[in-house]
Amino acid sequence: MSKIKFDQTITLAFAVADRKKSINWYEKHLGFSLIFDAPEIGWAEMATNVDGVSVGFGDTGEAKPEGCVPVLGVVDINQARQVLENEDVRFDGETITHDGMVKLATFYDPDNNAWMLSQSLG
Repeated sequence: MSKIKFDQTITLAFAVADRKKSINWYEKHLGFSLIFDAPEIGWAEMATNVDGVSVGFGDTGEAKPEGCVPVLGVVDINQARQVLENEDVRFDGETITHDGMVKLATFYDPDNNAWMLSQSLG
């Protein structure tokens, strides 16, 4: 049993060259629908046809096909991070807060694959 309280959501985050182009492609070809687009932080999210699973696009200026970063929604990011840090899980810097939107913390598995914790503030 996990000590972390998940909020039943997973976002698959992709680095993209053009967020708007990606939104249009996923709408046209996969039928995904826009949840929100936040140009001030270069991020957009779309609902898939699977409950609790969304895709996110982060503008990078160039496509970097490094794979996606699964983003695990949690109820309390500070508590979840503490649990993982107590188990010697490596994090990439401090937790980032986008006021009124989200708190984010990136961590790595033993093979250096990036994962992220996300707590909604909205």
